[in-house]
Amino acid sequence: MDPNILHNLSYGMYIVSSYKDDKLNGQIANTVFQITSEPVTIAISINKKNLTHEFIDCSCKFTVSVLNEDTPLAFIGKFGFKGGRNEDKFKDVNFKKLGSGCPVVIDYSICYIEAEVVGKLDCGTHTVFLGKMIGSEMIKQGKPMTYEYYHMEKRGFTPASAPTFIRGENVKGGK
Repeated sequence: MDPNILHNLSYGMYIVSSYKDDKLNGQIANTVFQITSEPVTIAISINKKNLTHEFIDCSCKFTVSVLNEDTPLAFIGKFGFKGGRNEDKFKDVNFKKLGSGCPVVIDYSICYIEAEVVGKLDCGTHTVFLGKMIGSEMIKQGKPMTYEYYHMEKRGFTPASAPTFIRGENVKGGK
């Protein structure tokens, strides 16, 4: 079996965010996809060790900010290679807090989806959260960053906590 075959699946670059009490957190995610159109339902895959997982599990809500290709690697690193338990990832970031309590990243985002958790699936290291879309908005025109673009053009890494991690590849720390 060759796990590198999985590199042929399409992924994007997103910031998935949520809240718990008065705290906000967000992380880079590459696994976000539409499940149904009636009602509009999306799925996200989040590592159980990540603070964002805890926040989604508690609030039962999350947002997905779709990143533009012009997103700098340093900005991706702020949400992808730093832990929310030790620092405020939203410090010095343009965002807005929605009625649901979830934050939406405005910097480098072309649009967002706001969702309410309607189901979840335990997948070992990760949970797949199903979310019914309760809001969305276009922020600006742009080209969504794919995971391939992130790797090939930005020269980004796959952290060990990502659902697409393959042991033996170049990696950086987790979220």
